[in-house]
Amino acid sequence: MEISLKDKVVVITGGSSGIGKSIAGSMRECSAQTIVIDLTIPSEKMERVTYYACDVSDGLEVRRTIQQIIEAFGTIDVLVNNAGINKPRLLVDIYGKDSNYVLTEEIYDQIVGVNQKGVFLCSQAAAEVMVKKRSGVIINISSESGMEGSLGQSCYAATKGAVNSFTLSWAKELGPSNIRVVGVAPGINEKTGMTSPELYEAFAYTRNVPIEQLDTGYEKAIPLGRLGKLSEIGQLTAFLASDLASYITGTTINISGGKSRG
Repeated sequence: MEISLKDKVVVITGGSSGIGKSIAGSMRECSAQTIVIDLTIPSEKMERVTYYACDVSDGLEVRRTIQQIIEAFGTIDVLVNNAGINKPRLLVDIYGKDSNYVLTEEIYDQIVGVNQKGVFLCSQAAAEVMVKKRSGVIINISSESGMEGSLGQSCYAATKGAVNSFTLSWAKELGPSNIRVVGVAPGINEKTGMTSPELYEAFAYTRNVPIEQLDTGYEKAIPLGRLGKLSEIGQLTAFLASDLASYITGTTINISGGKSRG
């Protein structure tokens, strides 16, 4: 069976790069009317994808953007909450070398604002549309770290843990309205748009390893022996958005090649 999203209006937040771009590509290939919301509109756009600039942590911007989408496309059938930021920081500088990598209130607010508040704002605006027509799917992109915690990423992991709880709770709230809410939790994948030099430096410091060692040894920790592909996340998300997954709700699927702390 082929995954078909024909005539479905699918909105992906943070869909201009990395995992979000792969998800948008998969939705487009499944014949969805694909819409990307991102902080800025990219200079290189995918064909057959419509873009809106929006800060998902700003309630007024989210409401305005969702209204523009409704006016242009009539409805929203699927929302993919993918927008997220990560700034690795330690609770305290346990290595005693560089206090610049300690979690501050400002960075905390930034991460929570996008990763947690943004999911709430976008889901609420989309769910109001879905409840009226008694159908819809909300897909929350979480992270393996939200299930297991992560050295140097406590705030990021905490927001993803919150996203997992949103998924569970909203599935119970919205199920009677025929709305499914599911989560996707990627593990370690090929490089995405989030892997900037600054991010790599922060990862290296918080984990107390040289930068050149960050991309080594993953295969030993992953039972399938390789990194995940962005296309695999996109394909899973498209499946969950489709009618083939019509009885899947209230769960977060860990797509990590079997990697866990156990």
